[in-house]
Parts: sequence; structure tokens; C-alpha cells
Amino acid sequence: MSSIQPVRGTHDLIGEEQRRHTRVVNTARHVAGLYGFEEWSTPIFEDTRVFSRSLGDTSDVVSKEMYSFSDRDGESLTLRPEGTAAICRALVTNALTQSLPQKVFYTGPMFRHERPQKGRYRQFHQIGAELLGAAEPLADAEAIAMGFAVLEALGVAEHVTLELNTLGDAESRDAWRQALVEYFSAHKSVLSQDSLTRLEKNPLRILDSKDAGDKTLLPDAPKMDAYLTEHSRTFWAELRRTLDVFGVNYVVNPSIVRGLDYYNHTTFEFVTNRLGSQGTVLAGGRYDGLVSQMGGPDVPAIGWAAGVERLAMLLEAAPAAPRSVVLVPVGAPADAAVYGLLQGLRGQGIRTEIGYKGSLRKRMERAGKQNASHVVFVGEDELARGVVRVKSMESGQEAEIAHDTLMSNAGTVFAP
Repeated sequence: MSSIQPVRGTHDLIGEEQRRHTRVVNTARHVAGLYGFEEWSTPIFEDTRVFSRSLGDTSDVVSKEMYSFSDRDGESLTLRPEGTAAICRALVTNALTQSLPQKVFYTGPMFRHERPQKGRYRQFHQIGAELLGAAEPLADAEAIAMGFAVLEALGVAEHVTLELNTLGDAESRDAWRQALVEYFSAHKSVLSQDSLTRLEKNPLRILDSKDAGDKTLLPDAPKMDAYLTEHSRTFWAELRRTLDVFGVNYVVNPSIVRGLDYYNHTTFEFVTNRLGSQGTVLAGGRYDGLVSQMGGPDVPAIGWAAGVERLAMLLEAAPAAPRSVVLVPVGAPADAAVYGLLQGLRGQGIRTEIGYKGSLRKRMERAGKQNASHVVFVGEDELARGVVRVKSMESGQEAEIAHDTLMSNAGTVFAP
């Protein structure tokens, strides 16, 4: 009988992979704090309406990828496929729309029933940031600059390019939408079935189509720039000017419309050519109408999310495994003395382990496998004289250290 394997599209985080994952999350959390963002945590499942309302019925996420189920009370629940809608729901639920702006950082697992491939899983992890309650282009620029700062802190910024676009305000989008409907309606015979459906509900999604027939129509499709209102043009210009001041380089890419219904004005993606087809590592945009869909007031907002797995793959090297001090009893010293030393070192913030059993040789082999920086030998003779023997695993040198010195100043004894 074969052993039980992880469910398709999921994976275990162990060893180097876990250290890479932790590096990404902790780095993003630190940078978010520098920008004044506070961490929130929302449930991993929500009322299905949280996502079906916000993401749109025609989105691939809602129509094909969500993990939805009925609980024992007959309620339709969904494992969260993304974090933004849940953060907006939490803003309304916790009556925080009167305390704006709110700057939110989040991290955790998300779930989508996609075809697994390199950098794409059915359970994956995201870091994200949402700036809720600020309508100015400065907010967009700051959110983007924070995302760039995360990439810089991870040492991967040189491998990514910021691609930037505008979708304009509601008036701009309505005019552009009408132009797209007229254009694609004249080419219905070429459109895929998915795009025919989107033509009725959200023609902007046709611009995201991967269908070969649809793609032949895209180069001649109406461009957003021709339909921008004066307000939208001013917003767009101010955003780019502020990014220039912040020192964040970008290229304008008119094809970025993002895959969700709630975006307006700014959309952006940080992309790389180092991960094959999964080139987007951090992306987001402005979504001024989403909070109202959760039953709250109109709240302007800008945010982004990044895939932890993809960022972890971009790291040049995995963080080193933590090093321990390993306590090795020699002979049969008193348990109370050995365990007191063990806990005393831990109490000083020293990562300390103990060799459980086996010969001295086996315990030393185990210490090597534990990536020990030092080994502390404790025997009856040492205890009687009030000392321990400390061996550096780097130099191989041994020294006797007074027990009291070790218990009061271990940081100096075990300094690199």
C-alpha cells in the first residue's frame, strides 16, 4: 500500500523551503511596519457572497476556481481565493469605516482550483497590503513604493520590472466599455465562448483572454487612453510624477487590466522573466467601489498582493539553517543539574538542544546534523568542580567554563 501523498496542488514547507517562505513573510511584515501598516488576520473561509460579489460572476476565479461548499447549516462558504475582499469585509464588519484611513498588511494561505505548475498551487500563500480611505494619487504611489521596497529588501528588485496602467474613473471606463462592446460585437464569429459571455457582462475581461482567436482581435481593440476624462488624466499624471520622486522606475503597459471587476484608475504588476510563464510576482490596483459592495459606504482604496512561493523562488540563496548549542551529558550526571543548565541557556535566548541517548560518538554525530555551533559536555566530574566543557564546532577547540559564568553570560561564551 502506497503512502498517502499531499493533495494535488498542495505542498509541504520543510527545511530550506520553509526558511525561504519565512524570509519572504518576515521581510514584508517588517517593511509594512516601516510604512505604518498594521497586520490583520481574517478567516480562511468566508460567506461565498464576499467573493462572488466582489470578484464578478464572469471572472475565472468565481466561475471556475473557487473552493465553495455548503456547511451543515446549509450556508454557502468559500475558502478565500484572495485577500482583498476579506479585508474590505472586515473593515465594514468591525465598524472601521469611520476611522479612515486604515493601512493593512496581511499574510496567509489562499485557495484556487487551478492547474498546478511551477510557482502555482491550489493552496498558495500571499502577502498583501491595502490602504483604505485615501483617494489621492499619493496613496497609489506609496502602496506601489512599499511593494518595491519589499522586493528591494528581499534582494530581488533587480530581476523585476514594474508595469503600470490606468483604467480611468467610472466615466472613462463606461465610455471605453461601450467602445469595446461595439468593437467585439462586430467580431462575434471569432470570439471564444467565454468571451461571448464576457461581452454581455464585462467586455474588459476579453482583453485578458488567452484564446488564440480572441488574441487576433486585441491589437486593434479600442485603447483606454482615448477615453480618459480630464480628472483621470490628471490623476494618471500625478501618480507617475510621484513615483518618479520616490525613485520607482516603471514602464507603461496599456494591456494591464487585471482579472477582477473592482479595479479603477491604477493597475500595476511587478513581473520577471526568471519564473517561466508565472512572471507576475506582485500586483494590484485601485478599487474604490469594493467596500460598498460589502455593505459599507464608498471608500477609496489601493492595494496589492504577492505570491510568497514565487518570491521565495526568486531569492538568490535560502537563509541559513539556525545553529544550536547542543548539550551532551557524559556518563550519568544528575538530571536536575543537566536539565537546569538546559533551561537556563534557553532562558538567556540561546537556542539549545540536548542529546537524548546513544554513545558519545553518536551524540556528536547528531550534534553535527543539528548544525550545532557549540557542544557543551556535562559530566559528574565537571559538575563536582562547577565547570562544563565547551567545544566550538568551527575551530574544534575546547575550553572549561565556570558553570556560573555560563548561566549568567552565555551570549558572550557562544558569540561567533
